[in-house]
Formats: sequence, structure tokens, C-alpha cells
Amino acid sequence: MPQRHTLPSRRLLATLAGLSFGALSILPAQAADDIIRLATTTSTYNSGLLDHLLPEYEQAHDVTIQVIAVGTGKALRMGQDGDVDLVMTHAPGAERKFVDAGYGVEPHGVMYNDFVLLGPEADPAAIDGMQDVDAALGKIAGANAGFISRGDDSGTHKKELALWQSADVTPDFSGYKAVGQGMGKVLSMASELQDYTLSDRGTWLAMEDKLELEILVEGDARLFNPYQVILVNPANHDGLNTRGARELAEWLISSEGQQAIDDYRLKGKALFHASHGETGFDARQTADRASERAPVKAQGAQAEPRS
Repeated sequence: MPQRHTLPSRRLLATLAGLSFGALSILPAQAADDIIRLATTTSTYNSGLLDHLLPEYEQAHDVTIQVIAVGTGKALRMGQDGDVDLVMTHAPGAERKFVDAGYGVEPHGVMYNDFVLLGPEADPAAIDGMQDVDAALGKIAGANAGFISRGDDSGTHKKELALWQSADVTPDFSGYKAVGQGMGKVLSMASELQDYTLSDRGTWLAMEDKLELEILVEGDARLFNPYQVILVNPANHDGLNTRGARELAEWLISSEGQQAIDDYRLKGKALFHASHGETGFDARQTADRASERAPVKAQGAQAEPRS
């Protein structure tokens, strides 16, 4: 089975071209058509989803998928620069701009889950069980409680900033910390400092046993979290593996790929739900249709989302 690598961008590889053959020999010796570069979010990587989805695809298609796990903003910039063949991200507004500007083509909704507001058991802002995420954020700011923000222009960071704006709160209170890190590191920091944070449900479920945090707010439709896959526009760049990227994207939205997404569980809990091709641009409409499936807290226990 081909081994998946997390490797440098094409821009960096171009820089390496000036180095000695000995230095270049450390890179995989494969034809470009056998390599697909996928820029995606840290949430799809940290949750273990990609390790569930991609090895079987690589073996069946005799390709290597080089995963570059970064925040959504950086993933889209890599696509804009032609450093990857496709992106899989979760920020509908930024994705729409990416496509409208001609940087990306053929967007497809792949899956969705939701965001959750986490915090310590002590819950100094007293938000446990609230259904209104805006009101909960207002209470965190009002209590000047500790809050860890990713601060990295990721999809989660973009969602967090939109929620602060919706709550009519400027996150400049002294307990607010923007750390510029991925989801896994932010969860670890929030746990260690006993602060609040916003997380996608998939990464939370993957790391739950290692953290001293609890889900305090969930189920608000504004916490809906759709993911899309978008090809980098081949008209803008030479040397893209557009054929391979398109085949991968088509597999992700095929019945086989969608079933594989739905089948991925940890301790019996679904981390993502297949969206069957619905575009993430229509997040509000899809959120309304999915609202009855949104997990909610009942009597202090976390209800399992129906898949």
C-alpha cells in the first residue's frame, strides 16, 4: 500500500530544486500523476478521519495522497498559489470567495458535524446547559473568564470570530488568549489552564479521554459545521494533478465514500455525517434540515447524534 506523507508545498519543492541531488533523494521518487496534494484542516487530521478514509483509496488507485493539515485560511491560500491540487475546508464564506475569485472549481459538500463550546467542570461563567451560544459567550466575557482562541485563521477561528460578532462582544477581555495553534494543541492548552474554548466535535471526541474539559454548550443551529472539497483551478497553474484530485473528490462524494464517512466512529460515536453532495455554501439551509439531528444535552448527559 502506498505510504501517505505530509510533505512540503510545490513552492518549497521548487526551492529545493537548487539543492544537491543528495538532498533531493530524501523525497519520494514518484511521478506527479501518482501524487495528490490535499490541503485540509487540522480537525480532519486530528480526528483520525483521514487515516480511516485514505489508505484504502490509495491502495485501490495506486496513488499517494500527501496531506497538508493547516487552518482553512492557509489551506485556501495554498490553493490560490497552486501549491496543492485540492482543498477540503470548513468555512463557507471564505470558500465562496475562493471559488468566486476563480481560484477553485467544482465545490462539493462532503460532510458536516458541529462545533461545541467546552470548558472546565468548575464553569466560572455558569454557562453549562445554555442553548444560546451568543449568550454563553457574553457570559464568558462578562466574567472575564479564560478563553483559548485558535487565532490561526482556521475555519474554527473564523466561526469563533463570527460568533463573538453575533453576540455583540469584542473579545478583548484579559482572559482571552489567541494562540495561533491547531485544534489539538488548543484543546490541550484549554484543559491544562482550565479555560473555555470552541472546538469541532470530531477533534473533541478524538481527544476527550485526554482532557479535563466538558461540553457545556451545544445544539445551537449557529454551531453547524459543513465541510467542502474544492479543486484548485487548473487554468491558473501548470503541473497540477487535476485528474487525480477530481477522482479523489468524486470518490469522497460517491456512495462508497459517503458511507465510509458515516461509518467512522470512536467509542460508538459518529464524528462526522455525510452531506451527500450538498454544497457548504448553503450552510444555513442545510443546518435547518439537520437541526433535528443536532446533538443536545439532556439532563446533564450528552445525547448521541443520530446518523
